[in-house]
Amino acid sequence: MTTIDVSAGGRVTWRPALVFIALFAVLIASAIAVLGVGSVTVSASEVVAVVARRLRLTEGASVTVLADRIVWDLRAPRVIGAACAGTVLAVSGAVLQSLTRNELADPYLLGISSGAAAGAVCAIVFGISIGGVGHGATVGAMALLGGVAALLLVLALATGRSGELPPGRTIVSGVAVAQLAGAFTSLAIMVFGARDAAREVLAWTLGSFAGVRWPSAIALMVVAGVTVVGVLGCARALDAFAFGETSARSLGVDVARLRWILLVGTALVTAGTVAVVGPIGFVGLTVPHIVRALVGPSHTALLPVSALAGALLMVWADTAARSVADGREIPIGVVTAAIGAPVLVILLRRQAQSR
Repeated sequence: MTTIDVSAGGRVTWRPALVFIALFAVLIASAIAVLGVGSVTVSASEVVAVVARRLRLTEGASVTVLADRIVWDLRAPRVIGAACAGTVLAVSGAVLQSLTRNELADPYLLGISSGAAAGAVCAIVFGISIGGVGHGATVGAMALLGGVAALLLVLALATGRSGELPPGRTIVSGVAVAQLAGAFTSLAIMVFGARDAAREVLAWTLGSFAGVRWPSAIALMVVAGVTVVGVLGCARALDAFAFGETSARSLGVDVARLRWILLVGTALVTAGTVAVVGPIGFVGLTVPHIVRALVGPSHTALLPVSALAGALLMVWADTAARSVADGREIPIGVVTAAIGAPVLVILLRRQAQSR
């Protein structure tokens, strides 16, 4: 990662590196703090002792069975899952905004969330089951299948004879597929869905980390790791897109190939994330705008800082979702919308006043 940035006047600024270090420290401190937050409060010292014991950093650390189960078995996978999901969505949003040169692009640009919702509805409303697999895993598998099906349909509609994916046609195709999947979802719920099924579908479409356990958390860690490593390798090529496709080609960037790789790659990791935790809005749309205001448009700084900022936002949003209302959990999509929408409005107003 490039940690310095050279301004127009030739001065070297360490802001991206400082922001990265600060966010990383805050994320670690936040993880320790939120692991102790919940219906049963666990002190920070107990949290550290549990984590150190589980990671075998200390021998014979004294922790209670209750604290160990609450922190490690119940809350740790949820916190890790939230951080990884936030990383994937924020990074994917930053990539798609740069790739399409569209400030309103987000990870669900290609109809992924609507396709995933359609797949989840099939499992919930029509009672589709996979032998030997629980209901939650079946819903996730069907959501993944629906998201991939939506991606394939968008690519089929948007790809030209030359094999390229024009940004304008890709966006329109994504909107069309999203509307089609949304219509199917509404029809299935209204015609075939019982009240309980409709309630379950609504809860799924607003996202939740309540069901995340270690297998899901590990899967999300793999997806997040692949996402970050993959996009960082394309950071300099994405910088070239800021000057337009013609300039990018003149700098040696294979525009068509890069667009295919990044569009399909971000769509697949988004589909995988949605399959586990449901579609969570505003993270991939809002976080990149905030980070650009902090570190500038260079992707060598934008992408890793977006990863940390997305993780931090999602960790605290999930903590708020499970802690604000006594005895019940608020869908995390409600929390991210409540945070993201006002922030996005403020950023857009500032941009409008500066131009």
